[in-house]
Amino acid sequence: MVQRASTAKVMSLDLSPKNPSKAYGGEGGAYYDCVMHGQPSRAHQGTCGVVLPEAAEEKVIPVKEGDALALPFGAVTWWHNARAAAADLVVLFLGDTSRGHRAGQFTDFQLTGATGVFTGFSTEFVAGAWDLPQDAAARLVSTQPGAGVVRVPDGHRMPEPRDADREGMVLNCLEAPLDVDTKDGGRVVVLNTRNLPLVGEVGLGADLVRIDAHSMCSPGFSCDSAYQVTYIVRGSGRVQVVGVDGTRVLETRAEGGCLFIVPRFFVVSKIADEAGMEWFSIITTPNPIFSHLAGRTSVWKAISPAVLEASFNTTPEMEKLFRSKRLDSEIFFAPPTK
Repeated sequence: MVQRASTAKVMSLDLSPKNPSKAYGGEGGAYYDCVMHGQPSRAHQGTCGVVLPEAAEEKVIPVKEGDALALPFGAVTWWHNARAAAADLVVLFLGDTSRGHRAGQFTDFQLTGATGVFTGFSTEFVAGAWDLPQDAAARLVSTQPGAGVVRVPDGHRMPEPRDADREGMVLNCLEAPLDVDTKDGGRVVVLNTRNLPLVGEVGLGADLVRIDAHSMCSPGFSCDSAYQVTYIVRGSGRVQVVGVDGTRVLETRAEGGCLFIVPRFFVVSKIADEAGMEWFSIITTPNPIFSHLAGRTSVWKAISPAVLEASFNTTPEMEKLFRSKRLDSEIFFAPPTK
């Protein structure tokens, strides 16, 4: 049997999980980059401000664990972690760099600081753009020695976040209705144009998956020709990825903090360790559709017995046994009870 897929054969893939490496930072925190075959991530420690292209005002968004934000192309952002916060704020950026200025890298740039774009303009141009005296323009551009991440001085008040600004821009994946909930197996929330319409403009969807101890996620693939970039949030487990030619291209143990990519039409499955496993993936389509090869919703359940017997070259008895399994399990399989 053949699942037809319009994709070229990919040779010499390195799909092994990667850990981000520090790109830059300072006293206020750091940025870390991790490039995965042109699909990079960037994490930084750093409430969130967003200025949309042609926007009339700034949106100051309170963010918390589980929040997913859709940031359109061209948006200007700043991130601030209040001193009263109990711990560092870690923000993970996942994005498609197929249209990046440099292959495999985010095209973003700083507006201020030692590497700010205005440091490259002459004082005459800066003064002309901002209608300032040249000496004032020179001071304004040169007085921030930090680059990328800076510490806010004591006593300096940043804008207060507004809950109303979350509307339409943020979905909390820990509070959203579950798309799948399997007792002792796992849970998933899919981020798409239904629950966060802005992802339609961004062109990327996502999901947050949590599986319990020793549970398994059914082998599955994106059936709309999308890539998956997966970040292990916490926990650990085993991962296997199989290519379109039936070759296992990845077998590894993934832990919290690492990333790996699943190419289009490649089939992936995971089994959690004792502590379970949680991962967040972006998918290169705003409305991800997955097909699973085991469980109640798998394609096998729709195929006639005679076809299965011929395809597997097996007996009617084995086909009946095969069909009788996983009648209640959807895509997460709890460990066998002892």
